[in-house]
Amino acid sequence: MTPAIALSDVTVVRGQREILSHVTWTVTEGQRWVVMGPNGAGKTTLMQICSGYMHPTSGSATILGNTLGATNVRELRPRIGISSAATANLLPPQESVSDAVVTAAHGVSGRWRERYDQVDHDRAQSLIESWGLADLRSRRIGTLSEGERKRVHIARSLMADPEILILDEPAAGLDVAGREELIERLSNLAADNRAPVLILVTHHVEEIPPNFTHALLMSDAHVSNQGFVRDMIASEPMSQAFKTPLVVEYSEGRWYARGWQPSRGKRAL
Repeated sequence: MTPAIALSDVTVVRGQREILSHVTWTVTEGQRWVVMGPNGAGKTTLMQICSGYMHPTSGSATILGNTLGATNVRELRPRIGISSAATANLLPPQESVSDAVVTAAHGVSGRWRERYDQVDHDRAQSLIESWGLADLRSRRIGTLSEGERKRVHIARSLMADPEILILDEPAAGLDVAGREELIERLSNLAADNRAPVLILVTHHVEEIPPNFTHALLMSDAHVSNQGFVRDMIASEPMSQAFKTPLVVEYSEGRWYARGWQPSRGKRAL
């Protein structure tokens, strides 16, 4: 089976600084990855490589069987869905929810003169319903709550039926209720064997949905550790990645983290 993502010794240099350093990572079909690490660890750069928007300075990056530098990235990018703050900012605030989702079929932001087939409209409405947006389909993006906008962006990122879906901090800025609703929907998506390969970038273990299978930890532009999520989202590897003593606990399908203090006794491993 051809890996969805195969990075070998990937390095990105800007000026005299390595902002991504010697990263080797393989993602295969059916996997659901969490990517974690402190600010400046290289997570955003890594996602730009994985989505075909940046080429490595050295090393090899093959995405969906296409090696960057030897392929037409304009043909590759529609096969990768992205939901991030950067893509969210491209949506016109006056756009309706329905139009915001369906325009992703042509990879544009803002309805203009494009024509859409009935199959496009049907898929858009199906996604709108499955992400709990049916009552909002005629509402303008600029009038939605932050949680509602997040769900619109994810529905939009799924419109083109991508083979990889990258979710860059989807719960950022949400209140507890909005976060929990989003996590439940992401858990259901991860459990669906028809769903694309999922890559979730987050700073908080509390935002990791159930049903995610693997985790990549980054620190100082390097891969700190990688493996099964149950092994990586644990006190020792997380403490190494974030360079501070942490206690990471798991209960009822969710993770929780706090700083370790000597007065609290031994750190849980």
